[in-house]
Amino acid sequence: MEEDIFKGLLSSSQIFRNKEVLRPSYVPCFLPHREKQIKELASILVPALRGETPSNVFIYGKTGTGKTAVANFTGKKLMEKGKEMDVPIHFIYINCEIVDTQYRILQNITNHFIRGWNERVPFTGWPTDEVYARLIKSIDKARGVTIIVLDEVDKVKGDEVLYNLSRINNDLKVGRASVIGISNDLKFTEFLDPRVKSSLGEENLVFPPYTADELKDILNERVKLAFKENTIDESVVALCAAKAAQEHGDARRALDLLRVSAEIAERLGDKVVTENHVRLAEDKIELDRITEIIRTLPIQTKIVLKAAVIGTKVYEELNTGDLYNIYRDICKEGGYNVLTQRRIADIISELDMMGILNARVISKGRYGRTRQIELSMPSKIEEILERDSSIPRLKNYVPRQSKLDYI
Repeated sequence: MEEDIFKGLLSSSQIFRNKEVLRPSYVPCFLPHREKQIKELASILVPALRGETPSNVFIYGKTGTGKTAVANFTGKKLMEKGKEMDVPIHFIYINCEIVDTQYRILQNITNHFIRGWNERVPFTGWPTDEVYARLIKSIDKARGVTIIVLDEVDKVKGDEVLYNLSRINNDLKVGRASVIGISNDLKFTEFLDPRVKSSLGEENLVFPPYTADELKDILNERVKLAFKENTIDESVVALCAAKAAQEHGDARRALDLLRVSAEIAERLGDKVVTENHVRLAEDKIELDRITEIIRTLPIQTKIVLKAAVIGTKVYEELNTGDLYNIYRDICKEGGYNVLTQRRIADIISELDMMGILNARVISKGRYGRTRQIELSMPSKIEEILERDSSIPRLKNYVPRQSKLDYI
């Protein structure tokens, strides 16, 4: 008889009461330190309760500053008030990181309405103008005001869908629509078609980062709902808040840190989450981030990174010339095209910006300047690359000293 590997693991949690409260998708009943932004957004959307068209809105702010939570919270309250007043309000949320083309966005909005009418726009196959026509018909049939939230709006491919949605009221006969665009990129609108910029950005809201004290208040609210009593050490919330505040006041980061800390404590069989668990969680989150980045890198970039792994083990100070020689040897071994030194220099800069390696410019006097390369997590990066079958394995390989030290 096979052993039940899940026996004992399914017993109720010693620490968590409701883990979902710590997920980014959770919309709390109370949003600390975002009362001002909620009030501003509500004042923009309130015409919908009078059957009028609200202005289109752009919401800006760095990751984890409460933009999505405020939009969803205000939308939920708007629909509740609409139901109370017998005014039809429709609130549609779309994450443009997942749904990023004109067809898919129009299809998703349309299916929100026609799902209840036993109809559906297919995933692909219809002409875009037919999907748009069906959307117009659907909004008019539903009547009232439709609020369309496009989160991560800067990920949308092309301006056409934004232009169409921002001007949609020109085509509607009975219904009304308003668009809320959410972006982490404060410069996003600089690259938009001027027509889209003027019609979509009628109102702008900028969300500032949270301070450490504000993050502490947010976490304390979630702790009440997420954890059983006496399972969180007093200093844990303050530590999670302080670490997230160092990275531009990211509430999502603070919540992730708290959740993963508790998960680690639970796996270790500990009944109380401590500062040590937070430090372990920080390492795990950083490793998960680096793993995902490296896993999705182009093959040439992975080879450059592999060259850096080999080079940092061989040379006391790895420079770009030595790295290029190793890179070239790996390419020849695997049958890949060898890129120019200039292109490899660009790839090194890209990896530097991602935080995977550090390329520090140092002077060699009359010999010019070079970049000294260090990896952020050498053993972990090596382990990730070792599992990648696309990278050639070099047995008994000894790199030669470069004469082309400078890039």
